[in-house]
Amino acid sequence: MKESHYTIGDYLKFIIPSLLGIFLLMIPISVNGEITLVVAVWVDFIEKYIGTALPALAVILIAASFIFALAATVFRPAFILNSNMLRALFYVGPIALATRGLATIFGFMALFQIGPEWIWSEDTGGFILSGLLTTLVTIFFFAGYILPLLLDFGLLELVGTVMKKVMRPVFTLPGRSSIDSLVSWVGDGTIGVMLTNKQYEEGYYTKREAAVIGTTFSLVSIDFTIVVLMELDLVHMFLPYYGTIILAGVAAALIMPRIPPLSRKPDTFYEQAEAREEEKVPENISLFKWGLHQAADRAKDVKSVVPVLKGGTQNVLTMWLEVMPVVMAIGTIATIIAEFTPIFAWLGAPFVPLLNLLQIPEAAAAAQTVVVGFADMFLPAILGSGIESEMTRFVIGCLSVTQLIYMSEVGALLLGSKLPLNMKDLIIIFILRTLITLPIIALMAHIIF
Repeated sequence: MKESHYTIGDYLKFIIPSLLGIFLLMIPISVNGEITLVVAVWVDFIEKYIGTALPALAVILIAASFIFALAATVFRPAFILNSNMLRALFYVGPIALATRGLATIFGFMALFQIGPEWIWSEDTGGFILSGLLTTLVTIFFFAGYILPLLLDFGLLELVGTVMKKVMRPVFTLPGRSSIDSLVSWVGDGTIGVMLTNKQYEEGYYTKREAAVIGTTFSLVSIDFTIVVLMELDLVHMFLPYYGTIILAGVAAALIMPRIPPLSRKPDTFYEQAEAREEEKVPENISLFKWGLHQAADRAKDVKSVVPVLKGGTQNVLTMWLEVMPVVMAIGTIATIIAEFTPIFAWLGAPFVPLLNLLQIPEAAAAAQTVVVGFADMFLPAILGSGIESEMTRFVIGCLSVTQLIYMSEVGALLLGSKLPLNMKDLIIIFILRTLITLPIIALMAHIIF
């Protein structure tokens, strides 16, 4: 491949959109003395001015997803079945249809505060609707249109080529997954799931690779970890706190892909996608230069803004109409179990001996927070905020993030996506991540305190 094959314009067509996407989704900025992301600033702006209308909008979207899916199933209208996009959105199986129906019921109950209070209270359905879905509506909108800047203009081709010799041997993943990982770690886990799902549907990841990425790197954003620290009165510990999360998270990322259930996922591609194997780098060219060539090639394929906007619209509709109903249904059920039953306290009891072995103060109180994180990652901070030991609160705060799987958001997003994961997988992965990261966090806590 000759360098003269490319013009400066070809490279700029790759560089400018890619840098813009990185800036909007991944680069922390300071606003009014607080560290945040550009997309988070936009979300805050929208919530400030039309925030009161967002819960109703979320319920309307969820109800629409159910009504159109029901119509597609019962009446099979031609305008849905003959459209690839509408068919994918609305022609769903019985489980997905039932989930959307349940989400619609929960949504209306929470919006109008009708029916049993334990379903729509501020700690259950009301929290999922007003505290979570209102944010997801806006995040999905902005991120859906920003993602093509990372996906369609060559950034993944460049980074994927350069990182090939690191990601494959270390994490058993293709090089391009490094962007997914960075978006999730630096930006937001929900956006990371969106990006991973999109890449999987387009044939860039096998089932195993997609499952590993979705359950290994989709952490909460940096700004949300600060919210956790505020609840636990540990804001002054941010640097050792986040350093511990990175250390434990990398350890889990090294181990999890090599053990079941992730190691047993097949290395086959999504059935409805054309497999896109990683290209081999010619021997007479450097990784970086070959990556630039690949990036310029991809950017040249974008002939106009129309397909980019169309892809962004499909991203937004997929997350609004497929994922939000799952978050509403599963998240509400999970928070009801956490708030009104002793199930998580019972499940946390076996961790008391482990916490005692690790010499964590107030082990009995801390044990209740270990498993409750499966329902929502903020619940451990709420339950642990009254614990006197600063060291124990530190452990709780770190563990709630490194466990990664929580059903009120990431877990529900994973189940609502096309990624090859089921509830059994998520439960096992949650337990394994807990057992892997807890000793590392405890060791760091003893060193720090």
